[in-house]
Amino acid sequence: MTAPVFVDTNVLIYALDDADLKKQDAARAWRAKLWRSRRGRISFQVLQEFYVKVTQKFPLAKLEARSEVRDLLAWRPIVIDEALIERAWTIQDRYQFSFWDALIVAAAKSSSCRFLLTEDLQANQELDGIFVIDPFQSDPGSLPDG
Repeated sequence: MTAPVFVDTNVLIYALDDADLKKQDAARAWRAKLWRSRRGRISFQVLQEFYVKVTQKFPLAKLEARSEVRDLLAWRPIVIDEALIERAWTIQDRYQFSFWDALIVAAAKSSSCRFLLTEDLQANQELDGIFVIDPFQSDPGSLPDG
């Protein structure tokens, strides 16, 4: 069994944004690897942030953003509920994160992820059993199985 990987919003956005081709290539490589391996996980928070940010930055890409959100529903998004908010507050207090970052970590934990793919947190740190991977410092081929 290979461990799921929780993907933060920024990775999904970089896959569409050609302003930084190096980051776009890396984000696309990660996304492709996670689609093939069926290890990608997200939350409805990620889907919402993705849609809003993409349509703000690229107003003409509304239909493409909606299509991407529909596709990403296959990654079984975590619903933000009372238990997840409580878990996020615990993480926020323990690590002194913003609430939004704590909610991402809580959703990753709730979806039994072993890895969190984000550039917003310190790479290689371990958060309650979840290891942070910076997608722009690590190659998808280096992802451990478990």
